[in-house]
Amino acid sequence: MAVPMFSRSGVLPIRAPNEIFVPCFDNPMRYTNHSIALFTMLRSLQQFRFGAKIPGVAARFSTSSDFEAAQKNLQKLSEEPAVDAKLKLYSLFKQATQGDVTGDRPGMMDFGGRAKYDAWKGVQGMAKDKAQQSYVELVNSLLKADQKADTTCESSIEGLQVVNGLSISAQGNVFRIHLNRPEKFNALTWDMYRGLTEALNFASKDRKTRVTVISASGSYFCSGNDLSNFAVKHPEDVRKVAETGEKVLNAYVKAYIDHDKPLIGLINGPAIGISVTVLGLFDAVIASDKATFHTPFTSLGQSAEGCSSFTFPLLMGNAKAAQMLMFGQKLSAQEALERNLVSEMIPAGSFAMESEKRVAALSQFPPESLRLNKVLIRDVHRSALHTANTRECKLLVKRWQSAECAAAIQKFMTKRGQ
Repeated sequence: MAVPMFSRSGVLPIRAPNEIFVPCFDNPMRYTNHSIALFTMLRSLQQFRFGAKIPGVAARFSTSSDFEAAQKNLQKLSEEPAVDAKLKLYSLFKQATQGDVTGDRPGMMDFGGRAKYDAWKGVQGMAKDKAQQSYVELVNSLLKADQKADTTCESSIEGLQVVNGLSISAQGNVFRIHLNRPEKFNALTWDMYRGLTEALNFASKDRKTRVTVISASGSYFCSGNDLSNFAVKHPEDVRKVAETGEKVLNAYVKAYIDHDKPLIGLINGPAIGISVTVLGLFDAVIASDKATFHTPFTSLGQSAEGCSSFTFPLLMGNAKAAQMLMFGQKLSAQEALERNLVSEMIPAGSFAMESEKRVAALSQFPPESLRLNKVLIRDVHRSALHTANTRECKLLVKRWQSAECAAAIQKFMTKRGQ
């Protein structure tokens, strides 16, 4: 019986220990060939028994044993690997067990199937022993990273659900939402979106704190969407995933629009996609000079979100907004400061300490005055922001189901899997 390594994807079959291949001897020629092979194997085993050294045999036995162990060890990961790692695992497993890729490349709308096919084709010609060894090394590296990663999920706030990848706490006057998935560059899963939405709504009503701060662990602030959000088994599932995404994203951005406290972003490193577009809804954005800001929507066959179609032209003008949202220009922290996307830039070496000083100072203002002034400013554009959010989400549902988006994501997944 074949045991799937990832039940949700239905890939990477692992043979059960009791599944043994028994050759047939109905053909005389095949019988002769198998007899010779069997005789050779028995003679080798006899030599091995009496202490003779057989070059390569022990190494092959070791590799095969390690390969089987790696398949079992993969189940020990605290969460499924990232898309690029899953593609690499898939390609190496297929190459190790079946050899070179066969069959036709799947159709364009089956971008998951195409990505797997292309990943497998990327290791074409690799010997099975080498593929097994590479598979073992990759699994070991994933396990090592999993053990080192500080993915502790915590919430010291009663009534808030604990979500993997988020740390939520209240410290004095500050309500803190911390992205804590550094090994995945703080990419957002659907659960993290929902957790952030709940935390933002809770913080907005919390009268014990005065400001809300969003920060992150690791070298990145946030790499945008986790591509596993869009993983589907069948092309017909794309619509369901897109419609789910619309609801989750709409509620997420709405939580920013209606957040009635000063919202402060501490951008420690690169920010991509949704983590950039919502910055137009923050009240203070403090960035490390090593931070970058990238919105590669067009190259991924997608469209803008986070109310950026409304806020970016207001912040930086139509031409500069188009450079980011239409043409995917990546901004440095200095450029983001000049375009009003960032309110202050701090050298990376002192970012943690200096940014906390800013937070401490801002959190000392009278709470009701802070809240009322925030509401006063937000009410000027609140209705327009909700309209922009709805319009952007509806367009994204269409884009996620488009051939352009499917091809772009498939290309991106294949590139990462190589």
